[in-house]
Amino acid sequence: MTGPLFSRRRVLAAGGLGATSLALSGCDDLGSNETFHDTILTGGERLAYRVQRFLAGDRLAPEYSEAEKSPFFRTNGNNQIAAPDYRRHIADGFANWRLDVSGLVEAPRGFSLDELRAMPARTQITRHDCVEGWSAIGGWTGVPLAALLKEVKVKPAARFVVFRCADQFGGINYYESIDLIDAFHPQTILAYAMNGETLPEGHGAPLRLRVERQLGYKQAKFIMRIELVSVLSGIGGGKGGFWEDVADYEWYAGG
Repeated sequence: MTGPLFSRRRVLAAGGLGATSLALSGCDDLGSNETFHDTILTGGERLAYRVQRFLAGDRLAPEYSEAEKSPFFRTNGNNQIAAPDYRRHIADGFANWRLDVSGLVEAPRGFSLDELRAMPARTQITRHDCVEGWSAIGGWTGVPLAALLKEVKVKPAARFVVFRCADQFGGINYYESIDLIDAFHPQTILAYAMNGETLPEGHGAPLRLRVERQLGYKQAKFIMRIELVSVLSGIGGGKGGFWEDVADYEWYAGG
């Protein structure tokens, strides 16, 4: 990770995200939670989050037809993982891979890729908007995150879902988080297929998050573990995600 990279991203975050994040969603119990405010939402971001929640409510992100899919869909973030453990999983088709779901849950467990594929799935064709200024429309198939959370029985103290990933930036594994409102949204899925094919490595195999009402950096790729937490202060630098911590991206990237 270099200084110019962070400078460019910081400018993009300030100029692009600042305007975008005032465009969506609204007030709810989580938005008025004191811990939530103290650990994440400060100043303008707090106001943006509440305005977005108010305007968007439970609305769905736009969905598109097969004919509207982009002929080429760029990869965002890393497109190949060098870690030996990941290369072994790639080699055996993720046969021995498990998604561990833990933290503030009653029944922590691991899910194999076959188990996830056997669960009721959702397919959606949506637009991916990257903070770097490009967009693409693609089809995603996966298990709704809500289905997994119901399986593990989320404890009342939980407020956020944290995603731990296999890819690294400057030796730090990528991580992201969303609140339970987005976690239980019907379009929030853990995608294992893209455009009708097994999710390729460049797009985050074996599993990537699709949280369709937010920008691309929230769509965590190469997911290895999921953790339910009450606060984000102990996660990385405490702002809820990798780019939020290192480049001052906004935690809520609704747009």
